Amino acid sequence: MNRESNKRIYVAGHRGLVGAAIVRALHKRDHANIVTRTHAELELTDQAQVRAFFESQSIDEVYLAAARVGGIHANNTYPAEFIYDNLMIQANIIHEAWRAGVRKLLFLGSSCIYPRMAQQPIREEYLMTGPLEATNEPYAIAKIAGIKMCESYRRQYGADFRSVMPTNLYGPGDNYHPENSHVIPALIRRFHEAKLNGADKVIIWGTGTPRREFLYVDDMANACLHVMELERTLYEANTTATLSHINVGTGEDVTIREIAELIGKVVGYRGKIEFDASKPDGTPRKLMDSAKLARLGWRPEISLHAGLGETYRQFQENVAES
Repeated sequence: MNRESNKRIYVAGHRGLVGAAIVRALHKRDHANIVTRTHAELELTDQAQVRAFFESQSIDEVYLAAARVGGIHANNTYPAEFIYDNLMIQANIIHEAWRAGVRKLLFLGSSCIYPRMAQQPIREEYLMTGPLEATNEPYAIAKIAGIKMCESYRRQYGADFRSVMPTNLYGPGDNYHPENSHVIPALIRRFHEAKLNGADKVIIWGTGTPRREFLYVDDMANACLHVMELERTLYEANTTATLSHINVGTGEDVTIREIAELIGKVVGYRGKIEFDASKPDGTPRKLMDSAKLARLGWRPEISLHAGLGETYRQFQENVAES
């Protein structure tokens, strides 16, 4: 085998929502030499451990999907952990990957890096043009730092380090914690339990009016591989030295009320849906402009309804109590 077909690919965060989907996508493309480490095997916030890992593994490519993530409640409750853990994970992996001569690295950010009141749809150049959403500012700042670190190693050392900014993701393997999960898994769990318990209503945080864009995680994984496999000259022709990230989204959004009603139907819940306006809404709208990625040849394939159906099926098989 030549080096390209047998390249060693490290997926950081392979047990997470996106990391697991990237591993699935790599396997579908017959990449057999995939390197993973659990949290118990490799503490990514420990620079010495990360350095020893890269020095011993001869890694060719890195997908940096490891991160501390969560919804509004988690971000509000653990801001110090969100900024510290994410800064340390990113700094250690990016620096040690460069130090070990890794050929390519893809950093995964988040749409929360953009200003709270950014013009819609959000284009890549809106980064750092206004204040962030207060509820997840520490996480957003960490992700911005990751983008800028990749840019800096690219500018100073010529490293082929790239960044993608996904919209809100959902799908198999999501975190269904009753307090710390994102909107779709939180609603799936809540509606499922309400159906089992015969509850006459489900109360949801906020007014239901904010609009959100949702991308099925396997679509996101395919987008990551697409961006990583672009010729470097093509990637750099569509980015700049200080604006090097690419948005990944569907180009369509729905209100929280609409997504709640759709999830209720998918789950089979027949009670009422009410909204608690005393709770925070978060950013009013987050719709990504993914025209750049579309011009580079990638578009999503899985509809929101189909994605929710598969997600709920996986939830019933792997998460819900029998």
